[in-house]
Amino acid sequence: MPIPAPHKLAIYDMDKTITHAPTWTSFLIRTARHQAPWRLALLPLAGAATGAYAVKAIDRARLKQVTQRLLLGHRMRDIDARRAAERFADSVVASGIFAGARAQIAADKAAGYRLVMATASYRFYASAIAERLGFDDVIGTEVEQVGDRLHARIAGENCYGPAKLRMIQAWMAANSIDRADAAIRFYSDHVSDAPVLDWADEAFAVNAHGPLRALAREKGWPIVDWER
Repeated sequence: MPIPAPHKLAIYDMDKTITHAPTWTSFLIRTARHQAPWRLALLPLAGAATGAYAVKAIDRARLKQVTQRLLLGHRMRDIDARRAAERFADSVVASGIFAGARAQIAADKAAGYRLVMATASYRFYASAIAERLGFDDVIGTEVEQVGDRLHARIAGENCYGPAKLRMIQAWMAANSIDRADAAIRFYSDHVSDAPVLDWADEAFAVNAHGPLRALAREKGWPIVDWER
């Protein structure tokens, strides 16, 4: 009989895996509306940045930094960022979470899994959502902080694609969790998370878009629909 792994990890992507919709643009708009409504006039410039990303003129990390600078400014007070994150999390958790995600999170917790959110979204606001859903840890894109100010610059890597796997592995090392001693489940909606899905012991394609559905069929990963 195999010896149970001492560490059981259930790792979840956030946007469109747990939440009904992507969160970043919504967070920016809601926060700008509350803190500096005049910045909403800059939305067309944010749209232009999105267009530049679409034609690969800039990467995802640059897009995040540009849109944050436009709608939230070059820097935010840490206390303002925390308050914005709390307001936004209350709204998302009230009506923007898939019932299937809530059920799976509860089931994993009951089965003794440590709940970890691993998201490309900024950790400073994703953590507030994760806390309300009962997660134990959050791995996400970090922003530079100088004193009590959060700057519109990414610290380290954008937690996306292969970088997400590297950041999960770094988090495990920091928490003294050896891969050989861990049983790992991973849930995601997007093919960009293929490196983590391949690496996990159990991979779940959740609310998957077309490319991930095709890959899941090829790999034999379960395809789960939390939207219904």
